[in-house]
Amino acid sequence: MPLVERLRVFLEQNHAGYTHTEHPLAYTAREVASAERLPAREVAKTVVVFGDDEYHMMVVPANRLVDFHEVRLVLGLTHARMATEEEIAKLFPDCELGAMPPFGNLYGMPVFLDSMLTAEEMIAFNAGTHRAVVHMRTATYRSLVAPTVISLAREAVMRHGW
Repeated sequence: MPLVERLRVFLEQNHAGYTHTEHPLAYTAREVASAERLPAREVAKTVVVFGDDEYHMMVVPANRLVDFHEVRLVLGLTHARMATEEEIAKLFPDCELGAMPPFGNLYGMPVFLDSMLTAEEMIAFNAGTHRAVVHMRTATYRSLVAPTVISLAREAVMRHGW
């Protein structure tokens, strides 16, 4: 299955170096990391946040969670919540639900990159489907998207049921 057309055209027009792989169906960023045999810290998870009547794209490592308290503080928002599935379907009509690439600039949305990802030489991310992944240098991604780099994620806390 090809890359989502909008992303493919953008990458080719900008002469961006990348590779494209396909893997078995994977719905979560951690599943993508496993399918691609990558450390979760190298897989970029795209999370769309709605706050103060605007959508914001957060890009965090697969092994981290968006810290909404931090997002509100850093972005100066009075409230912030994850976008609903219905909202995401409308915002990214050319992508499978939850498989949007971290290119908010292609969708008129500001992008915020967690500072942890800047330490990685390479990143991988969904390319519009739950099977397609793009791999590229983090520096290339940053030059194409010009995200605001902030600390916006925290480690997931293990829940023990007892």
